[in-house]
This record gives sequence, structure tokens and C-alpha cells, in this order.
Amino acid sequence: MSMNTFGHLFRVTTWGESHGPALGATVDGCPPGVAVDEAMLQHWLDKRKPGQNKFTTQRREPDAVRILSGVFEGQTTGTPVQLMIENTDQRSKDYGDIAEKFRPGHADITYWQKYGIRDYRGGGRSSARETAARVAAGGLARAALETLAPGIEITGYMVQVGPHQIDRSKIDFAQIPQNPFWTPDAEAAETWAAYLDDLRKSGDSVGAVIEVVARGVPAGLGAPVYGKLDTDLAAAAMSINAVKAVEIGEGMASAVLRGSENADEISMGPDGPIYSSNHAGGILGGISTGQDIVLRFAVKPTSSILTPRRTITKSGEEAEIITKGRHDPCVGIRAVPVGEAMVACVLLDHLLLHRGQVGENRGKIG
Repeated sequence: MSMNTFGHLFRVTTWGESHGPALGATVDGCPPGVAVDEAMLQHWLDKRKPGQNKFTTQRREPDAVRILSGVFEGQTTGTPVQLMIENTDQRSKDYGDIAEKFRPGHADITYWQKYGIRDYRGGGRSSARETAARVAAGGLARAALETLAPGIEITGYMVQVGPHQIDRSKIDFAQIPQNPFWTPDAEAAETWAAYLDDLRKSGDSVGAVIEVVARGVPAGLGAPVYGKLDTDLAAAAMSINAVKAVEIGEGMASAVLRGSENADEISMGPDGPIYSSNHAGGILGGISTGQDIVLRFAVKPTSSILTPRRTITKSGEEAEIITKGRHDPCVGIRAVPVGEAMVACVLLDHLLLHRGQVGENRGKIG
């Protein structure tokens, strides 16, 4: 299993399993002189950690991150930064019943078919627990962005749970940290709470849609054809556990628009180009326009559920499975800080690439 690294100049390698002693990330390519400490990274991990409310898994993990290398006297040194998060609340016995069975909708069966071995304790590397390492790395990326491009602001939030969407006319970003769903619509949060409570009690799960907006991104990040900013953003989002679809800007809805509707008209403002709309999601031809970058991704329902499902065993026999343990009725809730982290990593990576090839933007307007 060799594909555990993403990024070009800012490179992140995650390691560890859901029920192993620890997991973490090795981050190479972080510029020197970035102010960072464990408390700064912990702020982001606390947004993702389990057990914070009844709508997430009741596994109790402090997700306390330790910096083992690459930081001296509160600053990055330019050498690899090793981040470690210990697992402290594993209940591997909960998974004994599935050692010989495959969970429908889960990667159990494909891991077995490919490798001939799988860690059935919570899913091993296929577990959403792996994303804790990404959030730690994303915290480091945010610290570097704050140093190199302090105007960039990354905000993630939920826009849909099951069939229930937010009302965009009621968006209030101040509401995001005020509810367990990280949503800017307070009324939607109330609807989702009742909906998920019933779902949780029934032993089932549901999917969700998360939106991440990056504001203050300078124009010029990304490159044509194979180095597109949106290519790497889409790949980063799709790599998150349980993600099945990714959109940039108008996304799939752009298929029903006419060219006259979809094209964002341009006028000249006092400080440069001004766009009348943002159907492109802040990216044209793979290169950032300077507008808000808007990314959206769909997370499927949690596969480990208490509802009985038909399956087969490793020997090919028909069977029924109920997955015991502590699982998220909607894993999309904790995917919000993960999405933010992946966007931060990609933006820092492309900022470093841009500076290395171009330096400052060469094309002047006005």
C-alpha cells in the first residue's frame, strides 16, 4: 500500500490505523520560520474529534497531537514535521463478529480482494479515523498560509443532510460554531437534529453535503492542463473517506445553464477585475481568478450500521451482518474540518509552486 502521500512541494504522508497505538502525518516541504505549536494544531483537531455530541460516534478520543520533529523554539525549521496522535479508546472486540464478513458499502471487500489481508478493527486505514492526521497537517498548512498569504480565509460548513438542505437566504456564518452540524442556517440545524435523532435510534445512517469556501486567494494559483488547481482540490476532496462526489463552483448544475448565464461577466474595478457572479467557483482554466474558491463534496452514509444487511463471508457463504460499535449516524458532520484541512494543504502547495515558477503574477491589467 504505497499511495499514502499527497502534494507536490508541500507533501503530506499519513500513517497509522483506526485501532493501532497511534496515527499521524509526516509533512515535508513546509517553509522554515512558520510559527506553530501543538496548541495551534489542537484547535483544528478539536473541531473533528469524536464524542462531542450525540450525532457523532461516542468513541472518546482526545485527539491530542504531538509534534515530534521539524519545529524548534516555536518555528518550523524546514525539515520534515512529524505529527502523532495516540489512539486511547479502541474497542477492537466490537469488530470480532465481522472478521470473516464484509460490510456492505464498506471497503472491507475491496481491501481483501486487493491485498489478501485487512485490518477489520474499525477498518484500519479505510476508517474515517485516518482523517485526524489530515486535520493536523491542515493546521500546519494554515499556519504557513497565515505567514505567506495572510489574507486567505478557509471556511467549511454543512449545506445538506439527507434530503434536507439549508435555506441560502438565511445563511449567517456566525451560526457555524453555534450548532453541532457546522451549518450557517440555524433553522436547518434544528430540523437536522430531529431527523438524525430518529435515524440514530433506528440504527441507520445518512449522507451529507459539505461546502468549503476559500476567500482572499490571490489570482494565479494553479497551472494549465495537468496542474490545475481545481484538479488537485477535487482529488484532495475525493480522497477523504466516504466522499463520492465533488463540485467546483456551479458544479453539476452548470450543465443546465446557457453560456450567457454561466459566464461570469468582468468589469474593471479600482483594484483590478471585478466579476458579476462566481459560477466558476474562483477558478478558470485551472488557475485561480482571485474570487472566492467554492468547493462542494458529498459524503455517503456510514456503512457500519445496526440495521441487518445481507452479505457474504471470506469463504463465499451467504450471511447477515450487524455492525456493533460506536459509529456516526452522519459521518459528514466531522468531515467539515477535514475538508477545510485538505483545501488548506492544496492552497499552500499551489502557492509554493506558483512562487517557485512565476514568483509574482506577470500579467498586468489596467
